[in-house]
Amino acid sequence: MLFFFLLTNCQKQQIVQKPNVLLICVDDLRPELKSFGAEYISSPNIDALAEKGIKFQKHFVNSPSCGPSRYTLLTGQYGPAGNNALFSRANIIKQGTLKVDKSIPEWFKTYGYTTVSVGKVSHHPGGRGGKNWNDSTKVEMPNAWDKHLMPVAEWEHPLGMMHGLANGETRLKSGDMAVFQTVEGDDNIYPDGAITDEAVKQLGALASNKEKPFFLAVGIIKPHLPFGAPKTYYDRYDGVDLPQIKHSQKPKGRTTWHGSGEFMKYNRWGKNPNKDVDFANDVRRHYAACVSYADAQVGKILAALKKTGADKNTIVVLWGDHGCHLGEHAIWGKHSLFEESLHAPLIIHYPGMKNEGANTDAIVETVDIFPTLCDLAEIEIPEYTDGTSLKEILVDPNAAGHYAISYKNNVSTIRTSMHRMTLHQDGFVELYNHTTTEKETKNIAEEYPELVKELKVKLRTRLNLK
Repeated sequence: MLFFFLLTNCQKQQIVQKPNVLLICVDDLRPELKSFGAEYISSPNIDALAEKGIKFQKHFVNSPSCGPSRYTLLTGQYGPAGNNALFSRANIIKQGTLKVDKSIPEWFKTYGYTTVSVGKVSHHPGGRGGKNWNDSTKVEMPNAWDKHLMPVAEWEHPLGMMHGLANGETRLKSGDMAVFQTVEGDDNIYPDGAITDEAVKQLGALASNKEKPFFLAVGIIKPHLPFGAPKTYYDRYDGVDLPQIKHSQKPKGRTTWHGSGEFMKYNRWGKNPNKDVDFANDVRRHYAACVSYADAQVGKILAALKKTGADKNTIVVLWGDHGCHLGEHAIWGKHSLFEESLHAPLIIHYPGMKNEGANTDAIVETVDIFPTLCDLAEIEIPEYTDGTSLKEILVDPNAAGHYAISYKNNVSTIRTSMHRMTLHQDGFVELYNHTTTEKETKNIAEEYPELVKELKVKLRTRLNLK
């Protein structure tokens, strides 16, 4: 009996010593932060995290849209290219005819973790489907979260919050909602204030349980469209000179260019940012205000973590689900396979890490996060993940990365340290050299057939393409 008591206590002690995980997901966040080289951006809280962690300057998402990108984060696998990727997986689970590999929260649950999600972590904030994204019979990630929370405050339901503006305004028709907005008030006049409050509440409860480690994921909506933030954040950019938009012209020839359909559906008061420089700059200032607003929410969450004392044993990851064009290639939004859609920030900090505040230029991708968290938590890395643990790079920021794969419907791309090659389903190829000033404006595929052949093999092998 004494032996059992001691063994039980020993097991409990092992569980307690496992590090917690705090995963912060930020929607539509470009790597345009002061810590990533954008001096005009006010992002003090993310920058403070960056000073404690490792900044992955060349992290690329696996798909330039919310749903499939979050699929790769949460499953560690390449997957469908549509926004319903996780719901499709859920349907397979429900049918029960095929084995479905465990998602990252499911995997950590098997090692004794309490798993909680707050806000937009999967594609639907709160992780439910139905007309207003609040149908509990339609769960986006079955068996994943002990709690999957989405406070709605005055925005009525998760769908309303996703596209909400100040003081409970919800989107009924895109064309009836302003593409950007600035309103006087505190952080809670916009939806992310409520998400942050709930995240802070959950942090307190999770940290108070000394018997079990926690995996808390928090999804912040801004700077996703529409670009709305309290006026205090917009005021930070009043009179600030914005950098010139690089490669602002629509590309010649065949590419994954699109007409910015999501952006253009909003009320723009008849203005087109590709033709109106002042309007374009106003859009960019409102986007920047949303970044600063999101940054403030990150600051509140990290402050709450520190207040609990759990920060001393918590791995923190800040991840952007994809980038966002702000006029580059004459695109406003994501959904392309250009660098601006695929390049997103990634910061990782863990207790006792060396090289705090270092940068790494190693190329990595979102599917790497699942195995990395397993490695850092010292739990088994499942064989089914498509990514590679980044622990070696975290220990040595000069360590080599690997190439990054991304895709959308019928098109896929591979990014190396020098090149991006994009392969269309009918065989058409784009090849760009990132060591030149032209970058992704000059297709050089015909000039380098052997390189194209080599990259095709790598891309097709990785995605099991014919």
